[in-house]
Amino acid sequence: MNICVYGASSDSIDKIYHDTAYSLGAAIAKNGHTLVYGGGGNGVMGAAARGASDNNGSIIGVAPTFFTVDGVLYDKCTEFVYTETMRERKQILEDRSDAFIVAPGGIGTFDEFFEILTLKQLERHNKPIAIYNVNGYYDHMLRMLELTAENNFMKPKSLELFRCFTVDTKMLDYIENYNEKPMDIRELKDIG
Repeated sequence: MNICVYGASSDSIDKIYHDTAYSLGAAIAKNGHTLVYGGGGNGVMGAAARGASDNNGSIIGVAPTFFTVDGVLYDKCTEFVYTETMRERKQILEDRSDAFIVAPGGIGTFDEFFEILTLKQLERHNKPIAIYNVNGYYDHMLRMLELTAENNFMKPKSLELFRCFTVDTKMLDYIENYNEKPMDIRELKDIG
């Protein structure tokens, strides 16, 4: 299975985020899966890639050519796909992945999460989406999504399109055993 991990590219984050990302990458490799990610060599992205690499895992990196600056990209990917734009990058990450994990990250990670969530809500895919809520990082975002539903900006059923985890092994169990039927778009959107 190809598992996409979205996450931070910054090294200026607490060690817990690096450590848990490394463990996640290692678990993906040990379970026989391929890590698909944004190709970065630093931050959560780089830690996940090192975890997979150190455990003989396959890694597909995807990044735009303008990221080819010394030290930005991880040089031990099994396969590296270069794109011209960030939009192309997101499309390839989506197309090449069977599941998505949203690890702690910044606005790029938020963008990736909300796009893949929106596409699932619109029945463009039915792949598992897992939020890796390390150290309560996503607590406020999750509350914002609840408020969005409470205020009728989205249907409460949309909150069932993803799952939240604090332990990587439980998250991988969810992904490996995912067999949920697609939700009908009429349950998720106010359409005729």
